Formats: sequence, C-alpha cells, structure tokens
Amino acid sequence: MPTALTVSPMRRNVGLLAMTQMLFQSTQIMSIATTPLAGLAMLDPGSPYATVPIFLANLGLMLVTLPAALLMGSVGRRAGFSFGACLGILGGAISFLAVWRQQFGLLCLGAFLQGSSGAFAWHYRFAAADMATPAFRAKAIALVMTGGLLAALVGSQAARWAVDLFNPIMFAGVYVTLAAFALGMFVLVQFIDIPFVATAHSGRGGRPMREIARQPMFIAAVLSSMFGYAVMTLVMSATPLAMHACGFQFGDSASVIQWHAAAMFLPGFFTGSLIARFGVLRIIAMGATLEICCALVNFAGVDFANFLLANVFVGLGWNFCYVGGSTLLTSTYTTDEKAKVQGAHDFLVYSMTASAAALSGTLQAQSGWSMVNAAALPMLSIVLGAVTWLAWKQRMPRQAQQPAE
Repeated sequence: MPTALTVSPMRRNVGLLAMTQMLFQSTQIMSIATTPLAGLAMLDPGSPYATVPIFLANLGLMLVTLPAALLMGSVGRRAGFSFGACLGILGGAISFLAVWRQQFGLLCLGAFLQGSSGAFAWHYRFAAADMATPAFRAKAIALVMTGGLLAALVGSQAARWAVDLFNPIMFAGVYVTLAAFALGMFVLVQFIDIPFVATAHSGRGGRPMREIARQPMFIAAVLSSMFGYAVMTLVMSATPLAMHACGFQFGDSASVIQWHAAAMFLPGFFTGSLIARFGVLRIIAMGATLEICCALVNFAGVDFANFLLANVFVGLGWNFCYVGGSTLLTSTYTTDEKAKVQGAHDFLVYSMTASAAALSGTLQAQSGWSMVNAAALPMLSIVLGAVTWLAWKQRMPRQAQQPAE
C-alpha cells in the first residue's frame, strides 16, 4: 500500500514526478507559445480559427481524461504514463510535418494528440498523492507541480532556440524539440516506483458517481479547478495573438508566456504550506482574486508591461485555484472510488478549458482583447461563490452544536 513507503522513497518518487512534470510542462509552453502563431501563418490574417488547434488540444484532453484514468486503473500508472508519452511523441512529429507542408489540418491533428497525451500527464499529481502520507499529500501535489517552474525557463528558451532551426520553415524545430521532450518523459517514468493494486483503481467500487457528485466539497472542488483553469486558458491562448496584433514579436510573446508559466508553478514550493496554514478555501479564494486582477490589468492597457503583469497574475491565480481544487477533491472519495472521481473531475475541468480555448480565438478576432478579459469575470465570480457557500456549509454543524445563550 502507498502508506508502506518510507519517507525517502516517497520523496524520491515525488522528485522524479516533478522532473517528468517539467518535461511535460515544457512541451505545453512550447505548444502554447507556438501553435496559435503557426496556425495563423497558415490562415488569412485576422482569422478566428487560429486557436482551433489549441481548442483541439483541450478537446483531446477532455475526451481522453476519463479513459486515461480507467486505463491506469486497469494496467497501472507507469503503463498509462508511458502510453501518454508516446502520444506526445506522435503529436510532435505530426505537428512538425504540418508546418513543413503548411497543412492546417495536420496541425490540428498533432495538437489533438498532444492534448490526449496531457490527459495522462496531468495524473502525475494524483500519482504523488497516491504515494504520500495524508500529512504530506497537499505538499506532494504542490511539489510535483513545481516541475513547471523549471519548464518556464526550459520550454520558452527551447522554443526561442528551435523556432528557426529548420529555416525558412518557421516553427518546425519547435515541434521536433517537443517530441524529444516527450521521449524524455517516457524514459523517466520507467524509474518511478508506483504501487499498483488493480482493485483500488478499477473505477467500479464505492458509491455511485451521482452520490459523490452531490457532496458540497466535490462541487466546490470541481468549480474551483474548472473555472480557475478555464480563465487561465482563455487569457493565455489569446495572449500571443493579442500581442501579435499590437505589433510585438515572437520573442516578446514567448517571454510573457515564460513569466506566466513561472508564476503558475513557483507557488508550488509553498502552496501546500499555505493550504495547511490558512485552509484550502481561503487559498482558492485568493486564486480567484488574483485572476480578477489579471483582467483589470489587461483592461488598463496593451503595453508589454500589461501583458506581462496580467499573465503573472493569472498564473498565480491558476496555481491556487487548481492545486486547491485538487487538494479539496482528495477528501471526497474512498480508495475504491478514486479512479472514477479523479477522471470525472478532470473530464469536467478539461471540458471547460476546451470551451475556453475555442472561445478565446473567436473573441479575440471578433470582439477584441477587452472582451476576452471581460468573459473571465463571471467564471471567477462562480469560484468565489462556491467557496463561500462551502465555508458556510462547513460552519453550520459547528454553530448548531454551540449551546444557546
């Protein structure tokens, strides 16, 4: 059982998962910084379809996330992570072929496969939670997510270095590098000691999913992860296009994405400690507030500093909402229910992020950058409402137990 692991092997596994997360997030950063511009280069200027590949990446994530969870319940985490890495290698190779031949359809297929790969890779945090003691669980999730901090440097620098590698075929080198990083993910997961008990992950045991989903804690966890992630996707997907429309170069938007990614994962060193000290609901509320600050900064102007600061705010807010939601989720299921609950959570989250990615390009092309940011505000209001409601629900039993004065 996971609790039989000593602290040293447990921390070793978390470290390896963080390194694998770094490679995965590097591929994400390279794709986010490159794919909207690569798609735009194949379309008419001002086309609303430039973010369609990003939408399809999120669609792949959405469609594969539940099958990925159940597959890993049947064959184990390592086999699932290995298969997911292979999808990433194939996605990078097809995207390379797409820009080489200037075929938008192939770019869409490559992006879909990359997103499908992510459906497996986003379970690295749950693998860490599986192997951690209850007291270390929030920190284990957060520490794995810190792999993205190094990815902020590695992914952006790799994109800059590789963008002209096959000059004059712009962006081709980025996708070769992306495939190489996915290969590194495949190699690393072979060295992670992941306990596997098939009956504990089958997805068939425990309460019905409809009963689990009625829990206030489950509802708040899903809404926090879902809308916190969707707002980040909405803003981030449109940022390279908005900066391009404002006259900025690829290196400028890559720098903004780099700082954005650093803000996403830097809090991983202390998010777990903040949750332990202040409570998960306060941290989620802080995340939603930071994402609101992102929209306000973007409303204020379109200088480089606005894009940079806003993307830092939305990155920090995403971390607090997503890590907080994932931590809250771990209190809603038993061991037998784990696979289906984690899969349902991620399916709902990535359904919303796919919708946000599709909406992003359309809003940017037809309504402009301000409307992209305005669309974030109702979603963040829902997150704040959900955690306020759950805090109220949790106070009610304590208030009922107090003697009347």
